[in-house]
Amino acid sequence: MSEISERRSLCFLVLLVSVCLQFISGFSDDTKNDTKVETHSSSTGSTGSMVVIIFFVLVVVALFSFFLFKLWQKKKREEQYARLLKLFEEDDELELELGLRD
Repeated sequence: MSEISERRSLCFLVLLVSVCLQFISGFSDDTKNDTKVETHSSSTGSTGSMVVIIFFVLVVVALFSFFLFKLWQKKKREEQYARLLKLFEEDDELELELGLRD
């Protein structure tokens, strides 16, 4: 069940990124004359690519931290389950030692 929700959130994230990338190219100002547009385009291109790179780095860091958090949760859950099983095993041994069970 959690895998389905993780896939949905990943698909939503990819959709959001693609929509954001569509808007980045719309920020350039094409109403000025050709010489200014070329100068403006070259600086916007480097700034835009820098923004995209930073955005992707942030997304990768967020996904990596989410993965590590889920891994940590799974490890803690397994430790708690093992502790619970050990608790019940110790009770059985105690009952046998006291002669409460056959």
